[in-house]
Amino acid sequence: MRNKTFAVLAISMLLASCAGAQKAAWKAAEKQLIFLHDNTMKHASGEKWFPRTLQGDSLKLVVSDDWTSGFFPGMLWMMYEKTGNSAWKEKAAFFTEKMHREPHNARSHDVGFKVYNSFGQAYRLTGEEKYKQAIIEGAKTLSTRFYPKVASIKSWDFRKWEFPVIIDNMMNLELLFAATRLSGDSSFYKLAVTHANTTMKNHFRNDYSSYHVISYDTATGEVLKRNTHQGYADSSAWARGQAWALYGFTMCYRETKDPAYLQLAENIAGYLLNHPRLPKDRVPYWDFDAPINASTPRDVSAAAIMASALWELGDYSKVNRTRFKNFAKNMAQTLYKSYQAPAGTAEGFLLLHSTGHLPANSEIDVPLIYADYYYLELLKRIGL
Repeated sequence: MRNKTFAVLAISMLLASCAGAQKAAWKAAEKQLIFLHDNTMKHASGEKWFPRTLQGDSLKLVVSDDWTSGFFPGMLWMMYEKTGNSAWKEKAAFFTEKMHREPHNARSHDVGFKVYNSFGQAYRLTGEEKYKQAIIEGAKTLSTRFYPKVASIKSWDFRKWEFPVIIDNMMNLELLFAATRLSGDSSFYKLAVTHANTTMKNHFRNDYSSYHVISYDTATGEVLKRNTHQGYADSSAWARGQAWALYGFTMCYRETKDPAYLQLAENIAGYLLNHPRLPKDRVPYWDFDAPINASTPRDVSAAAIMASALWELGDYSKVNRTRFKNFAKNMAQTLYKSYQAPAGTAEGFLLLHSTGHLPANSEIDVPLIYADYYYLELLKRIGL
């Protein structure tokens, strides 16, 4: 009886401790987000309204055409959802309106990132028709980049590849799935599934790590090259790319219930969680195969994306639910305790120590807005 009492007491104390951490994490995030918003309003000029990172000690703002533009409005919407404070809703709506050109911008696959993380969050929380129509228009725009012969959506219109498809592109499929639900037009769903199946066939190695870029022959649909653009080497496992793969196929299972997607997501998770080069605190280095020394940068954005995906994957896994959920909860604590920017610093970004594009010597060991977005999503998903 005494042991049972002690066990109940221990569980109660643990729950109380978690509740305290939950409140503290959101309070700290809200304080920083206010700071980021105010600094953005102070420095915005012309078309540059969207925080992306720091350049030195200065806030770098980008135009809505930048692939990262939708994350900041999405964060504002999530903070409105958490607090119920209408001031956050007003801020979110203001910045979402600044995205008005993006549902029709067909210059890259990033219409999914831009539109669904902003207008998608807005529609989810308000149900307003204008946001619904923006999602559908964005999906129509994204669909124009689909090539039937390749059975994929083209990622970029530049660089050295004939028809490049990057693993990041899996994230844009959520926009297509949403558009089918909202419009009843199944063509968006079919395009998403076709792209996912092509990616599943060609992007993965035997160990379930992913290539970054696959280039296709537009005449035959055959694979021409398997490369990297942001990773250490063509044969390496770029950390954020692995996180995109995990998140993308978890989301595809949610939308389709195809067991092949669930199996692949669990295999990717196994590759990541069992990797011998994953550091003790589980925040990966920028590439799983890059040389490691005292100056090798981490990528907190990869950690946040991976943890958010694992929390959701835990909802679907019959075998690994506890493992995936525990990883996500522990990562949330790690990011809050060890990687969150001190209050009033970093121009208001939430997390430090992400890596954007190391081979180009760009955005190394800096805050990145998408790390903050998926961190807030992680906190929301696990109830922190």
